[in-house]
Amino acid sequence: MRHKIKFPQINEDNLEQDEAFFYLNRNNKDEKLLFHDYDTIYNEPNLYEQLFYDRLKCSSPQKIVTSLEHTINQNKEHFSELKILDFGAGNGMVGEQLKKIGVARLVGVDILHEAKKALDRDRPGIYDDYYVRDFTELNDTDREEIKAWNLNCLISVAALGFGDIPPKAFIEALNLISSEAWVAFNIKETFLFNSDISGFSKLIRELISSGHLFINHLERYRHRISIDGSPLFYFSIVCWKNSDISPDFVNHIINE
Repeated sequence: MRHKIKFPQINEDNLEQDEAFFYLNRNNKDEKLLFHDYDTIYNEPNLYEQLFYDRLKCSSPQKIVTSLEHTINQNKEHFSELKILDFGAGNGMVGEQLKKIGVARLVGVDILHEAKKALDRDRPGIYDDYYVRDFTELNDTDREEIKAWNLNCLISVAALGFGDIPPKAFIEALNLISSEAWVAFNIKETFLFNSDISGFSKLIRELISSGHLFINHLERYRHRISIDGSPLFYFSIVCWKNSDISPDFVNHIINE
């Protein structure tokens, strides 16, 4: 199924990345949608793929999975032994890449019911289980159920920052995997700059500087192109998690 997509005349450089938008023509009417209107986008079969991967050439799912695989191999470990939590799993693009390579367990998590419906529609059978949960409001039963998978790796692609996943939710996810585990994610290049004072940017820098996360792989790459064709650069990061995140550390980051 092909959709009629149009981009606005305004350059994406003049917008914050979470303010970028496009027009979807339905029944001869143009509907304005933000790139982050994931609930609406997921409800339209193939719209997510056509927008981000066909038109905007997003390379991140394959890139982050490849970075993780490379790091595991460099550390002389076995990729097939990973039990992975795919955090912000969406419609399963990352899970599909992981399944091609082969992992021991694959558990998906997303806040949107629409993401789970799109997954079941387009990529059934990718995950061993898939939870629709708000990680800022988990209860003890949720935590016990996810921890029972004995996960030893967290991966999150194109979901961190911009308010999609708040710092508290990311820390919750980190604490649901083993106290010593692999963590792979991507972030916009500015999130590592000291000039970026956003909550998520400070969180990542604090986790690294405090020693909770030790960087094994850091690579700048083209995440996708903008609507005017210019490249948007991200960092691919693979870390070793050395310990769980304490409540005091969480309060320090969130309340600072």
